[in-house]
Amino acid sequence: MSKLASDTAMIMAAGLGKRMRPLTATQPKPLVRVAGKPLIDHTLDRLADVGVQKAVVNVHYLADALEAHVTERTTPRVTISDEREMLLETGGGMIRAQSHLPDPFFCLNSDNIWLDGPRDAFHDLSARWNADEMDALLLLVPHARAINFTGKGDFHMDPLGRLSRRRSGHIAPYIYTGIQLVSHRLLRDAPEGKFSTNILWSRAIAEGRLFGAVFTGLWFEVGTPEAIAPTEEALRRV
Repeated sequence: MSKLASDTAMIMAAGLGKRMRPLTATQPKPLVRVAGKPLIDHTLDRLADVGVQKAVVNVHYLADALEAHVTERTTPRVTISDEREMLLETGGGMIRAQSHLPDPFFCLNSDNIWLDGPRDAFHDLSARWNADEMDALLLLVPHARAINFTGKGDFHMDPLGRLSRRRSGHIAPYIYTGIQLVSHRLLRDAPEGKFSTNILWSRAIAEGRLFGAVFTGLWFEVGTPEAIAPTEEALRRV
């Protein structure tokens, strides 16, 4: 198997989890249990399985509970990026944590659940990575392999893998899984404070440096309480 492009992943875990209410009234979304364990443990376990050695986890909402849970782990080793004073959103969160992140680094949402195809997600991204051409490489899944997803999709992809956003009134064939491989070049000249990664992606699209890799496994959207039971049922069948 090819070598991983990075030994470190950032996990976005600071959000308020509004769509997962009422389950997030007393716990952060990453600690909501699905198929017997907290959402963030699904992600951390996968990182450990493939050999990612370090995870940087940002915290804000009910931060003490989340920090206590993840820092018990030794594989991967967890470093906390503290956003207790201000929720910085996805882009600002990466900037806050940048000193802990090598170039490149994996970045994941904390509510990801997926089943790998012939090769795991992280080696899929690593095999496709080209630092000379890419500011970020997004793991994408077609609608047929996106369980619980009911939206119109996120991206179009050209024959070389370069991405463009869904056009208004159209269906886009690919959905962003919440998993990407990121170069520090994407983070250059970033705004101060809180901002979305979409700002950085838009610049990379304009420069032809935002790319996608098509995931060969199954990906589950678990954004609401209603998505938990169908996800657990699907996982029992595989």
